[in-house]
Amino acid sequence: MSSPVETTAQNLAADVRSGARSARAVLEEHLVVIESREDEVHAFNLVLADEARASADAVDARVANGEDPGPLAGVPVALKDNLCTRGVPTTCSSRILEGWRPPYDATVVERLVAAGAVVVGKTNLDEFAMGSSTENSAFGATHNPLDLTKVPGGSSGGSAAAVAAGFAPLALGSDTGGSIRQPAALCGVVGVKPTYGAVSRYGLVAFASSLDQIGPFSRTVADSALVLEVIGGHDRRDSTSIHEPAPDLRSVLDRGVEGLRIGIIEELSGDGLEGIAGDVRARLHEAAAALEAAGATVATTSVPSTVYGLSAYYVVAPAEASSNLARYDGVRFGLRVDAPTSGDMHAATRTAGFGDEVKRRIMLGTYALSAGYYDAYYGKSQKVRTLLADDFARAYEEFDLLLSPTAPTTAFPIGEKTADPMTMYLNDVCTIPSNLAGHPSMSVPFGVGDDGMPIGVQVLAPATGEPTMFRAAAVLEASAPPGHPAVGGSVTGPTGGATA
Repeated sequence: MSSPVETTAQNLAADVRSGARSARAVLEEHLVVIESREDEVHAFNLVLADEARASADAVDARVANGEDPGPLAGVPVALKDNLCTRGVPTTCSSRILEGWRPPYDATVVERLVAAGAVVVGKTNLDEFAMGSSTENSAFGATHNPLDLTKVPGGSSGGSAAAVAAGFAPLALGSDTGGSIRQPAALCGVVGVKPTYGAVSRYGLVAFASSLDQIGPFSRTVADSALVLEVIGGHDRRDSTSIHEPAPDLRSVLDRGVEGLRIGIIEELSGDGLEGIAGDVRARLHEAAAALEAAGATVATTSVPSTVYGLSAYYVVAPAEASSNLARYDGVRFGLRVDAPTSGDMHAATRTAGFGDEVKRRIMLGTYALSAGYYDAYYGKSQKVRTLLADDFARAYEEFDLLLSPTAPTTAFPIGEKTADPMTMYLNDVCTIPSNLAGHPSMSVPFGVGDDGMPIGVQVLAPATGEPTMFRAAAVLEASAPPGHPAVGGSVTGPTGGATA
């Protein structure tokens, strides 16, 4: 019997639907893995073992009655803890939401459950999704399961770690500036940020509403394609939802890249950007060579305004965050610290409830939106965002897809960058442009670095270009160098033993 780590979600679902395996047995195998390593990895804020058993039993009952539970029948799924789950604590890894249990499910949760998936738990994250290492959680840091001394990336580090450790074949995260793709790269799994509006944000606790998107983590490109088919499509409860059905992605995975034009973004390739490690640049160019060998035309191209992406993002995102987080006032839900006056109560509640990074971004955003500074900062950043979209549009006139590193380096040691916020922010320099433009992009594992830790290559596409993006991702997956944890290899952990 294959171990939970080695079995794809598609194969598990097929076995459960056919009756070859029970959903309960599949779940119990994964719960054993969680029990064995969760204390050292800390991927979860909450493991829902009893609830998951009830869900798995319900799937098995449907199979026994001759029903089809759906394309994700019996597949364990981990949910980032900023996705609302009815009656289950949803914390955003923040003390300010202490005791809050949403009265409804996020749309993506509804769709996963309707497809037969079994929710196994809520995963740790940087508080309110603000961070690149999952060290900003009020409940402690998540560790990279491939080397426990290193970060898993962030903000969806718990979801990435859960998939990399074999706790679940699938997980959902949210991506505001790279929070799916960057941890996917650092943990050696596939991570996808869809087109803005392709997946409903209803039930996602907002960070920056014009940037946030929900997407999957998986160990294979095909599994991520399956999840997007399940969770994508129009939702009337999200006013930004695209009025189109979810695209058929799995059917295009074997089409290859023959005839596609693919551009390497000069400003993000390492040759035009400081801070990109040599091993990351090497894997990027090997990935480009693999696509060229498969029949694509590959050349370097320029998207000039990507160099301003980081600066624009750290005005736009905190500005939206300062507005979205104003609702945490100690009155309507979550933490309340009593004080003599309502003003004192608000201040005391927010002081006690928010961590340092969240406070930092609230202050930055409030300043950027304040009278006398709005045009100088927020307005100017929105103009840069328009320039960026225009530059991407010109690039996509010449190329079908674009290519870049996902993260500047492999996973770094826990604690190494916490004292310097700017150094931490630079981890998202390659991923932020897609969020500002609203375009899809994904990280595909492609070999390891000099330290034996995973490296991800980022494939970027124009809006609604997911089918073409997944074609290239499938080719990269098939041609990835050997020894990668996601395809059966192992890397050396801090004690010298194989950890994956």
